[in-house]
Amino acid sequence: MSIMNEMRMDFLARPENEAFARMVISAFMLPTNPTLEQLGDVKTAVSEAVTNAIVHAYHGNGGTVRMRAVLDSDLMLTVDIVDNGCGIEDIEQARQPFYSSDPGLERSGMGFTVMESFMDEVKVFSQRGRGTMVRMCKSLAAEMPVAQRA
Repeated sequence: MSIMNEMRMDFLARPENEAFARMVISAFMLPTNPTLEQLGDVKTAVSEAVTNAIVHAYHGNGGTVRMRAVLDSDLMLTVDIVDNGCGIEDIEQARQPFYSSDPGLERSGMGFTVMESFMDEVKVFSQRGRGTMVRMCKSLAAEMPVAQRA
């Protein structure tokens, strides 16, 4: 396996940048000729991860979110969403459906559940007071014709 393409960008943890992140990951995926379903799945998962960083990591007080995407020669897409916010105290609890660290925000508590349902693999790494990285992987290989693979 070798890297076919890679990108990284940092953006302010502002609500309007969630849509920006969705568009960037879409553009990054386009050379693989993804299905509409694959495109929608990845955009939705990225949206959830970025929204979690904006809302929970920084509590609306600003900060930076990093999105890194790698596409390897096996057409495995890996997307990391990284923040330097408050971190997650209990990752297993946070991954439970309907759990919210801030119930007053009227959030559904389904962010990680949505990410897991749309991606092949989701890993969460976090340190309290240092931030969180959500790593999401999705295989795009099944849809790309062999002749197009580099």
